[in-house]
Amino acid sequence: MTAAAPAKSSANAKYEAVIGLETHCQLGTETKIFSTSSAAFGADPNTYIDPVTMGLPGVLPVLNEKVLEYAVKAGLALNCQIAPYSKFDRKQYFYPDLPKNYQISQFDLPIAEHGWLEIELVKDGEPVRKRIGITRLHMEEDAGKLVHAGSDSLSGSSYSLVDYNRAGVPLVEIVSEPDIRSGEEAAAYAEEIRRIIRYLGVGDGNMQEGSLRCDVNISVRPVGQAEFGTKVEIKNMNSFSAIAKAIDYEIERQIAAVEAGEPIYQETRLWEEGPQRTKSMRMKEGASDYRYFPEPDLPPIEVTADQLSEWRSHLPELPAQKRQRYEAELGLSAYDAAVLTDDRTVAEYFEAAIASGVSAKLVANWIMSDIAAYLNAEKISIDELKLTPAALAEMVALIEDGTISNKIGKDLLPDLLNNGGSPKKIVESKGLSQISDPAEIEAMIDEVLAANPDELAKFRAGKTKLKGFFVGQVMKRTGGRADPKLTNQLLGKKLNG
Repeated sequence: MTAAAPAKSSANAKYEAVIGLETHCQLGTETKIFSTSSAAFGADPNTYIDPVTMGLPGVLPVLNEKVLEYAVKAGLALNCQIAPYSKFDRKQYFYPDLPKNYQISQFDLPIAEHGWLEIELVKDGEPVRKRIGITRLHMEEDAGKLVHAGSDSLSGSSYSLVDYNRAGVPLVEIVSEPDIRSGEEAAAYAEEIRRIIRYLGVGDGNMQEGSLRCDVNISVRPVGQAEFGTKVEIKNMNSFSAIAKAIDYEIERQIAAVEAGEPIYQETRLWEEGPQRTKSMRMKEGASDYRYFPEPDLPPIEVTADQLSEWRSHLPELPAQKRQRYEAELGLSAYDAAVLTDDRTVAEYFEAAIASGVSAKLVANWIMSDIAAYLNAEKISIDELKLTPAALAEMVALIEDGTISNKIGKDLLPDLLNNGGSPKKIVESKGLSQISDPAEIEAMIDEVLAANPDELAKFRAGKTKLKGFFVGQVMKRTGGRADPKLTNQLLGKKLNG
């Protein structure tokens, strides 16, 4: 196989991709799904293990009730039907990082089915929404982790070590319908899954820690054909950009193979970030290879109507709902709404700031520009900020009522970000109120014109761009306190007088 992605050809228009995602989300419980060992990340290898996790003789698993609660909440947030009766099953496969040589999962009776979520893309500058179906959501335990080492100094051979800390950590697997048609759509879908999981507080969705992992199933078929092509699975993608790039590469590879009359095999492939290509790993197992049967050591699960009602009542407003509300009620653009709702803590900060009635657009601009730049530079989250939402609202109100200019606001911001405090008190103590007296501004303009006769002559000779120079000089003399709009109006009259 070539290292570079196959070149796009005119044949692409004749084919469409059919894509589905299997997304594994680690649930943020304190303990594992069937034992009392910690489910935390980052400990030394094989610290969080126990007889149940290791599958030792005579032990019995017990379902962590918080796992069930989190799974149901995730299912509700994905518009799924929650099963009043479901069960666990044994899924047989033999990997070194699976200590029992089987995984406890859910097969034919999952906890949630028949859901959907909506993604938003931008096409030709306009937001486009698309609904992606959710086939099912089920609970299962995670496997361990293989650590591949280099050559042994004595034997010279390479070797692998096994860390079972992650074994038994609770997961929900979310399986989409084959409704996705491009790498861009797949990445948007996976990002929306992560937003929902984070909004619910049921997981952190950190891909770099393996808390969220996506496997992609992809095939191509001629446009208009109802029958699916041969499905290929892609694993080992650790970012949303990798998901998009791997899919786009695989679409080109499969189309090129079909056009050349070569077979497409049902296999598992890996995404190689360096050469930017997929690589064959193994032939794909079918469901029959896993030899599912009901888990004999766990009773069936029954979710009562009262439990379901209580858990539903705990759901927050979800990202898609917030985006639509920000656009419809606050008049924000689709872009602004998407940025502000990407992180729940940012959305909560924004909503707290506009609660007093100040301009939503002005608050959004401050959060998305100067405040976002500060958070990135300091590597902190918005809930660690010393500038409170109320203080930001106070500063925006001072700008709106003309007490200070936007320029003064920018000058105040570093102190507020680093030390907090009241913008109004700082303005009063430092005498930073905006100058809005026409007579005072006119006097400053007269001084500036008198001090710059050459520039004035050039302006009146036709170099009208020099107006910006005079505005700057007035602002310099007033320490940026002159009302910009009034200054421009008065200066225009003086220059053309």
